[in-house]
Amino acid sequence: MEAQEYIESGILELYVYGLLSEAENEEVSSMAKNNAEINDEIIAIEKAIIALSSSFSPFHSVANYEKIKEKLELTHTHVIELEPAKNWAQYMGWAAAILLLFGIGFQYSQMDQTNTQGTKSEIEKAKIEKEFNVLKLKNTANEASLAAIRDTKNTVVALGGQAVAPESFAKVYWNQETKVVYIDAAGLPEPPEGMVYQVWALKLNPLTPTSIGFLEKFDVNDQKIFSVNTADEAEAFGITLEPAGGSLTPTMEQLYTLGKV
Repeated sequence: MEAQEYIESGILELYVYGLLSEAENEEVSSMAKNNAEINDEIIAIEKAIIALSSSFSPFHSVANYEKIKEKLELTHTHVIELEPAKNWAQYMGWAAAILLLFGIGFQYSQMDQTNTQGTKSEIEKAKIEKEFNVLKLKNTANEASLAAIRDTKNTVVALGGQAVAPESFAKVYWNQETKVVYIDAAGLPEPPEGMVYQVWALKLNPLTPTSIGFLEKFDVNDQKIFSVNTADEAEAFGITLEPAGGSLTPTMEQLYTLGKV
């Protein structure tokens, strides 16, 4: 805006009357410092106002002033300094902005906590579902095992403890029609690390052992019921403790249980 347009806008009069905001006062003051024409106009407005005020004010001599002063009992007092007006609107704006920032931060924190709780819930849900599926599989396997050993066509063979472990015992459930064999090994101690129980179907004359499987994962089988390979012919069953992977022939010194059909 040109200086003349600025002068004609009427803002200088408002400036002299003290009717502008703090920001507008600063703007006019800055313009006056940088433009002599605007500064001169401000001075002219101030002089005009002073002259106008003088024309309306009555003249009082010094003597009259002293008399009035005595009547009013006026005494010299200290000058009270007036503090510049504060721009409360600006302060309120800053306060609102700070409150807004705190509010946004609080909402973000709450949202982050909600997301974290949601993630934890999803992980916990997946864990529970996995555990449920494992239990379901175990339950299905247990039911199948129980159904097999409860088959009325089974031949149940009791295996007694031998010299290496007299307190041991086991049972063989052998269906001679289907040839399916289940072992109830609840009476066997947990095998040492690196060892496994091996199950043998025996023919007695002459003594002919045939391996029909292992009692694997012994420590995690809670029911201690194991399915092994089928047995076509057997006159006895025995269980020995063998190195992991098994042996071609039974280690008789490690014969834990034995029983005739």
